[in-house]
Amino acid sequence: MSGTQTASKTEKETVEIKLAHSPDSDDAFMFYALATHKLATPGYKYTHVLSDIQTLNDAALTETYDVTALSFAAYPTLRDKYVLLDCGASFGDNYGPIVVASKPMKKEDLAGKRIGVPGLKTTAYLTLKLFEPNFEPVVMAFDKILDAVKNEVVEAGLLIHEGQLLFPQLGMHRVVDLGVWWHEQTGLPLPLGGNAVRRALGPALGLQIAKTIKDSVEYGLEHREEALNYAMQFARDMETEIADKFVGMYVNRWTLGYGDRGKHAVRELIERGTAAGLLPGPPNVEFLCQQ
Repeated sequence: MSGTQTASKTEKETVEIKLAHSPDSDDAFMFYALATHKLATPGYKYTHVLSDIQTLNDAALTETYDVTALSFAAYPTLRDKYVLLDCGASFGDNYGPIVVASKPMKKEDLAGKRIGVPGLKTTAYLTLKLFEPNFEPVVMAFDKILDAVKNEVVEAGLLIHEGQLLFPQLGMHRVVDLGVWWHEQTGLPLPLGGNAVRRALGPALGLQIAKTIKDSVEYGLEHREEALNYAMQFARDMETEIADKFVGMYVNRWTLGYGDRGKHAVRELIERGTAAGLLPGPPNVEFLCQQ
């Protein structure tokens, strides 16, 4: 009887935290320690849900998950439901989403073109709209864009994730690297996606979750080889060397913490998007940070 009571008590004390992120090698690397129980999370059970970023942006509208990856471009429509955590973000520091074409094309020629994009709420799409407002977006799954360009379903494609590294192998031509363009415009890294926690959970639990995520990132960086081996199952046919490069691009010091420069970059993106009429105002950004 006492054993049953103990089990029941333990069950009641364990709180499930639904954590959603992309099924990519960089996110897998980031959450390796948490997903494989390398970290102790007494009282909390983290359930991982993997889905593409556009789907996660949409799911956040109904607060489907306690903690979720989201595009910074989607944040203004979610700020009343979620607050940004100060860790777990992806920044492109003088690199980022890339527009490619099957034939050489000048970046000035993108105006009016049909361009395959991975979602209208993604930061990649927002940045492309800031770069060139006049084009016809064709929404498709991010991993179908390269084939769509190759088969001339679209005249150009906006690549995120590993497509940024794989396109030369398929004979595609770079039109513009939006991370480079953004850096030229602002001198800042391009903030692509971050992690956010439901406001309904309260700041105390939010900060505890943030610490757990940061600990998981730190563990991966300190145990890089084993974390990379785990992440390879999500690498979608990438060679280990390419996957390692991709992980290094998006899991690094920016992932451990935004710092003042990173926060400034996020605010700059939101302010420019709002001023261009691409995002709903006001251009306020809130981070949940340790005091």
